[in-house]
Amino acid sequence: MPSPREASHIDRITFWGEKTLTAIAYYFAIYLVKPSPFCILDEIDAPLDDANIDRFTKIIKDFSDDTQFIVVTHNKRTMEAADTLYGVTMQEEVFQNL
Repeated sequence: MPSPREASHIDRITFWGEKTLTAIAYYFAIYLVKPSPFCILDEIDAPLDDANIDRFTKIIKDFSDDTQFIVVTHNKRTMEAADTLYGVTMQEEVFQNL
């Protein structure tokens, strides 16, 4: 059985996932009324668990007939659902020792 502190942490994660899923649903409800040909979503899926990631990617697929999406993510499941994947890396700065 998790300690009260661990249970609180689990509840907080679930709460943010539900809050995010509600915001995503609201966002796409607006899209039904006023669609756009282009949309950028930055880390919108970060707080979601795997089941909700699958729901999110299904919504993106459904809307992608009329809208082109750029989704910035670190989530492997979201990346797997993409039609095209671009990777961006940042070079590390080089420090010299004197």
